[in-house]
Amino acid sequence: MLIGDVARRSGVSARMLRHYDSLGLVRPTGRTGAGYREYSGEDIRRIFHIESLRSLGLSLREVGRALDDPGFTPSALVDDLIRRTRERIAGETELLTRLRRIDAAEPAGWEDVLQTVALLQALGSKSAGKRQRAALSSVEEVSVPVEALVEAALSETDPNVAGALRWALARSGDGGPALLAEGLGSPAAEVRERAVRSIAEIPDGAATALLRDALAHPDIVVRRYAALALGVRGVADAVPTLIDMVVEGTNDVDAADALSALATRPASAERIAAGLVDRLAHGTTEPPARLRLTQALADIPGITASRALADLSHDEDRAVALTATYILGVREAR
Repeated sequence: MLIGDVARRSGVSARMLRHYDSLGLVRPTGRTGAGYREYSGEDIRRIFHIESLRSLGLSLREVGRALDDPGFTPSALVDDLIRRTRERIAGETELLTRLRRIDAAEPAGWEDVLQTVALLQALGSKSAGKRQRAALSSVEEVSVPVEALVEAALSETDPNVAGALRWALARSGDGGPALLAEGLGSPAAEVRERAVRSIAEIPDGAATALLRDALAHPDIVVRRYAALALGVRGVADAVPTLIDMVVEGTNDVDAADALSALATRPASAERIAAGLVDRLAHGTTEPPARLRLTQALADIPGITASRALADLSHDEDRAVALTATYILGVREAR
């Protein structure tokens, strides 16, 4: 069969067949009297074998080895092909993500595109200083898609950069809370913490709703950060978790401050005071925890808190009694 017929039947161009010949991959078995290449049935089968192996991503050199080296085994080469394919897919996925983010920034011209690319690259820089400047610039200079800010915030380990990213997210408009909510479901504890801390700095109603839900999260760290943020926002649902934090001594000062902020409403003040008193009445509450609960009553207005402090001023624990007496004196002076 002449080269033109082989090209038509195999789908491999005559030019490529000549290239295969020059490389020694497929040498036509014979020649016609006029000197034209003439391919046998075995030659054609080899051509199809070559094309099959090329479809897996093998180079022509690798194809030649696979077909001609009796000792050649496919396992190592296939593993290498899998690795290279994964790397290529990862690279293409990264490019696609970057293109989508540039498109989301709605650039007006190429100058905007270049600025966005530069900012996205800076967010992924190894330099903490560059990442921090990029986070701040994303609000003041160049608009960066919220997806990029969320991704950066959930992976950032430097506390200063993380703070800048949370600040940027709080000013990025809609979309941030929903994306951060996905971070709350991460299997990595550090990612969940970054997610809830970022949500806590977003002032809108969507963030508040997520924080309410987070009070029932299985991760205690998430529950605590949610409670602190909700306390500042005046959400009374946070009271039980905040009282637990006072008892446990975890961010107890912040928790007491949040309870104080919630206690500006009379109904909430009585509920908070009752909750603190109830924990004081537990026989299993350790002395340090009882002292923290007494201190937490200091800024809780109302009759319930005052009565509790009066009782505590005669407590058998001297530190508790002295603290309660001092607090009562300050309250009376007001």
